[in-house]
Amino acid sequence: MAQRAGGRALCLLRGRLLPPGPAAARLGSSGPALQRAGGAEETDAEVSARKKTFTEVQTERLEQADRSVLIKCPSKLNEKKLLQYLSSHGKIDNYFFFENRGIHALIEFSEKSSVASLQAVTGIPKAAEHHVVPYKSRLFTFTLKNPGSQAAEERPVKISPQSHIPVNELIPKLCHADSISSQMYILLNEYQLTEENIKLRYLACSLVRDFARAYFPDSTVKPFGSSVNTFGKLGCDVDMFLDFHDIQKHATKMKKGPFEMEYQMKRLPSERLATQKILSIIGDCLDNFGPGYSSVQKILNARCPLVKFSHQPTGFQCDLSVSNSIAIRCSELLYIYGCLDPRVRALVFSLRCWARVHGLTNSVPGTWITNFSLTMMIMFFLQKRSPPIIPTLDQLKELADEKDKHVIGGYDCSFVSDLSKIKPTKNTETLDELLCDFFQYFGNFDFRKNSLNLRKGKEVNKPESSPLYIWNPFEQDLNISKNVNQPQLEKFVAMARESAWILQKEDKTQQMINKEPWGLAAVLIPFGKSNPNTMKSRTKGIGSETIKSLLDSLKLSDANNLQKAVGK
Repeated sequence: MAQRAGGRALCLLRGRLLPPGPAAARLGSSGPALQRAGGAEETDAEVSARKKTFTEVQTERLEQADRSVLIKCPSKLNEKKLLQYLSSHGKIDNYFFFENRGIHALIEFSEKSSVASLQAVTGIPKAAEHHVVPYKSRLFTFTLKNPGSQAAEERPVKISPQSHIPVNELIPKLCHADSISSQMYILLNEYQLTEENIKLRYLACSLVRDFARAYFPDSTVKPFGSSVNTFGKLGCDVDMFLDFHDIQKHATKMKKGPFEMEYQMKRLPSERLATQKILSIIGDCLDNFGPGYSSVQKILNARCPLVKFSHQPTGFQCDLSVSNSIAIRCSELLYIYGCLDPRVRALVFSLRCWARVHGLTNSVPGTWITNFSLTMMIMFFLQKRSPPIIPTLDQLKELADEKDKHVIGGYDCSFVSDLSKIKPTKNTETLDELLCDFFQYFGNFDFRKNSLNLRKGKEVNKPESSPLYIWNPFEQDLNISKNVNQPQLEKFVAMARESAWILQKEDKTQQMINKEPWGLAAVLIPFGKSNPNTMKSRTKGIGSETIKSLLDSLKLSDANNLQKAVGK
């Protein structure tokens, strides 16, 4: 327990470990005219006193994004003069600079009216060769009228990083830690989304919403998935969805009386066709008229139709879908798990990094384990601890009240949203123990007959012969890991066993003397690229393990073939 607390303290001292909920703003320095909303100390106190619900966080972040603008700046500028000019349009709550094809500044005003004030005095660019589309967005370009005369006043601004460091630069940092727990918190600190990056993601959604509202005035665009579930890594894509929830609520508020008034609306034979048409028109709008949008792809025949695009000003790759309600519930479920105990996020980030290093996951679709499937495997593992570290979905459902009841497409997606109703775990295991035990657990898991059910937190017999079967938490007739084939599962099992062996057999003190990677750092190096002498000695010891792994794989394959034959 002391190791876990020590690791967390180490990361807090390094200044980037944020609470899983709405964190205090760690942004650009502010003078008398630039005061952070409520003060950093007050915000941290609020978070520790009462963890905000997923919906509260979404609402707060979207409202902040509405008051924000994005400005492309010259390579050198006088930060003070820029802020003084912008402050003439209203008080600035927060700001930061980042680099993406040039220097950009995100400016968050206190009032939404300040954005309109700035737009009112901003000019339309002159185009000698090309005609510009006269769309007034919240993207601006700031230039100096007389750059030569102001050169002496220019100073480089502090740049906020928007990507994590490479693994080969991370490993030396991990080797200086005092425990595996500390190593895992250092990795979390380096890889998790920063406060600035989160603000940028919500702004990207808000800018797309501005286009959508040209057609659907009451619509909103919200992020889901890794951007909001507390497990997002710097550099991950932005999943966003177009929500018509407010429009649907308006339909139920018609006043009773002798008459009924309804809008005349286009009627289509199916919701899917409506979704495809909506996404098609918004995709065309972004492609043809949206400043900064490029590589727009309309993937309308997928199971969940979407539009993929790049947003050059923020540097994000984005996926836009329509009212993906069950995906939102999954995001909220993971948000709750990530908020309940700091070990949850540290373990997920470390194992995701481990899986990517060893080629077990990939950024493109394929037959490998996805980050979502891996995360669900980790959640299942944490439910199986004694005592459990996180509750099962059925236990969360028992705590739900009336406002938490959600039935989507016939599926019960109810669970408690108020984190204060969930009792803290009594489990005191360190991350050192959890990491090693995860590798041992799944290195010896009987994938031949068992599946993972997060609703119950139990292993249950597989309903079909997919190599890896993880029940969708809500759509219980779906396997979220159906894409995974037998070779990829066998590779995962082999890597888990090898990693468990490394963590059990290593001599930390001797490795530190020899300046060799140890602990988490040792399992983040692709096997075979470590110290050759170490590999030779290790190979002698793992012969039996390798043979056992191959035999188990053959048994697994034979069992699947037999099951298929019986099925015929």
